[in-house]
Amino acid sequence: MAMDIHTAVDDRSEDTAPIIVTAMMGSADFAWADALRKQHFPAERNWLKAHITLFHHLPPSSLEQLMPLLRLECRAAPPKVRLAAVMSLGRGVAYRLESPELLAIRQRIAESFHGLLTPQDQQPPRLHITIQNKVDPQQAKALFEELSRGFRPRPFSIVGLAAHYYRGGPWEAVGHVKFRGASRP
Repeated sequence: MAMDIHTAVDDRSEDTAPIIVTAMMGSADFAWADALRKQHFPAERNWLKAHITLFHHLPPSSLEQLMPLLRLECRAAPPKVRLAAVMSLGRGVAYRLESPELLAIRQRIAESFHGLLTPQDQQPPRLHITIQNKVDPQQAKALFEELSRGFRPRPFSIVGLAAHYYRGGPWEAVGHVKFRGASRP
């Protein structure tokens, strides 16, 4: 559901919840990843849909600066992304993504918030989609082996960037912007 970004900013100017920024998956890739997450993530802990986190904790005061940055980045074509490998998390499993273009977008946004980033967000992210987490290591190892059999890297669709409030449970959508350009600079 599209939101009027200006209304969201105006209505929540006093909000204290941190902001999470994600890359939005194309509908087919999202359906595939979310189905795997529903199947393998412990149901009692699975509050979120499949997602690709770019920033884990931007200050709530950054929202008015953030949304124009997202709109600016989305004037270009979607970044090229590749589903690269199955990745062990020790107590879970994820799919690793490769995308110099998406990392460059994230870096440009990060530079705008220099001095405001948490230590975690100061580091370049390992782009991934978590399918399973917080399970017994043997269960995670079994899923890793299952998903690795026959895995082939492939293109992966990213269609936009989104911002969410984090309030300790399911995320609350703040707004999103879709890529709309024909080319990438």
